[in-house]
Amino acid sequence: MALRARALYDFNSENPGEVSVKESEVLTLFSEQDIEGWLEGVNSKGERGLFPASYVEILKNDAASTTTTNNNSCSSSSTSVDTYPNSRYSNIPPGGFDAPSNPPNTTENFNKAGSPPAFATFTAPPPQQQQPQQHAYQSVGQPSDDDWDDDWDDNSTVADEPGTVGGRYHDFEGNGASTYRVSTCTSRGSAQQAKSSATVSRNLNRFSTFVKSGGEAFVLGEASGFVKDGDKICVVMGQFGPEWQENPYPFSCTIDDPTKQTKFKGMKSYISYKLTPTHTQNQVNRRYKHFDWLYARLVEKFPVISVPHIPEKQATGRFEEDFISKRRKGLIWWMNHMTSHPVLSKCDVFKHFLGCTDEKAWKQGKRKAEKDDMVGSNFFLTISTPAAPLDFQEVESKIDGFKTFTKRMDESDMQLNGTLNEFARKQISGFKKEYQKVGISFKVLSQAFEIDQQVYSTGLNEAISFTGDAYEAVGEYFSEQPGKDVDPIMDLIALYQGHLANYPDIIHVQKGALTKVKESQKHVEEGKMDLAQAEGINERCNIISCATLAEIQHFHQIRVRDFKAQMQHFLQQQISFFQKITGKLEEALQKYDNM
Repeated sequence: MALRARALYDFNSENPGEVSVKESEVLTLFSEQDIEGWLEGVNSKGERGLFPASYVEILKNDAASTTTTNNNSCSSSSTSVDTYPNSRYSNIPPGGFDAPSNPPNTTENFNKAGSPPAFATFTAPPPQQQQPQQHAYQSVGQPSDDDWDDDWDDNSTVADEPGTVGGRYHDFEGNGASTYRVSTCTSRGSAQQAKSSATVSRNLNRFSTFVKSGGEAFVLGEASGFVKDGDKICVVMGQFGPEWQENPYPFSCTIDDPTKQTKFKGMKSYISYKLTPTHTQNQVNRRYKHFDWLYARLVEKFPVISVPHIPEKQATGRFEEDFISKRRKGLIWWMNHMTSHPVLSKCDVFKHFLGCTDEKAWKQGKRKAEKDDMVGSNFFLTISTPAAPLDFQEVESKIDGFKTFTKRMDESDMQLNGTLNEFARKQISGFKKEYQKVGISFKVLSQAFEIDQQVYSTGLNEAISFTGDAYEAVGEYFSEQPGKDVDPIMDLIALYQGHLANYPDIIHVQKGALTKVKESQKHVEEGKMDLAQAEGINERCNIISCATLAEIQHFHQIRVRDFKAQMQHFLQQQISFFQKITGKLEEALQKYDNM
């Protein structure tokens, strides 16, 4: 008897290996056991693939086509967030989201804005999304070029470490408690809430960035946590709008001397880099896996901050000189962006990465970072905003304008990258080859003249031969030049393409918050929601909007700084290049004058 299931909701496949299903469609399953929240089966069209387990109801008999199913039974499962390392936000609770007890199956349950009823939640996380740009992570099961060592695994918890009590931080400087509880939760038994007959609905898509980032939970007033003084993030009103408060102690960090090292008696090899922050001058050694770990922590913690992508992994050729040099340059670009960001440069996990030299302290700091409570919805509790609220209509206009800008910038970056790549290819192969052909031809002519053996033609023969050598040298200049001027611009473009790939998610979080504001305003106008409850949503949306605009402002500032510096470098290198060619040709010309 075939194992069957009935689809409770529509699911549109977005990745290879998935299959689309329609509501009420009967599916044939290969197994009742889900694989980390996903089932494999065949839809009514005969297409085979994966679909979320929480989207279907398994039928216990073979009368699937005639039996009316009860939608109160939903298959649920839980998964670990580490299963999906490519996800930008991986703060899904360990137990998964609760499946709906009475899921919607009619379009009447949706409001005009397309948002679902408040009780619609799902369980299974999506498969990893394909990143539009290079990503620091690898697919599940794909071999890593820097495997985790056994010395990174430890079963102790952060609650057992010095400086914590029950997982909460306390002040040991004698100044009283350094934490304060912040909560956006409202009392469900209050008289005001009892008067309300409507609440802002939740997103049906529990896998959306707005939901996974914690933005929805925060806007709806469900965030609650203890905020340390050191966790506070300030947004101030600058000349051009909200911006991050500057780091009062700016610094930079050098990355030098990549060296190959071994462990386990030579069985494992890796590249170690020496990092030296300017504000401490204390050198630390870090491997690529340490950068990879730091990147993952920052992406999880800061949902409205663009953390630049680190250089991509490579399974083969990891110890070749060219690859090591290229990776080091990429890490330098990455580090420059990290140290220049007012928020990222001051966060605890980044300080730990740059400053920790003791192995035991490293492990303790690593566990603290991985058990950080101020992620997801709680992250937004740490943000302090200017007293005057923003005009949401103006905010929406700015966000839409930035969205258009990033799309055009991404397109132009891709076009420039392709043009420069072709230009460099021609210089390295085409131009070099052509100049060498000319040089060889001149030398052949010189050899022909030497057959004459006339004394008065010796100077001419030598001058023509030198001209041939000069053209061959110019060909070498062309082949070497892209590494000096074109490659740095392409490296910069690659870094900014990573930034641009992050912004759709960041914008989606802010747009989701604005949608909730509009819904609450509509409910207030209809007399279905208290004004105080709607004002709370407005205040929390204002926090997300301030943070988003501050990040956009920072992006524009560093973009102007980076592209100005790189274009200056490009033109300076081009001038030096042509001056070098001119000098070589003038040297050849003098040979004829001295005949």
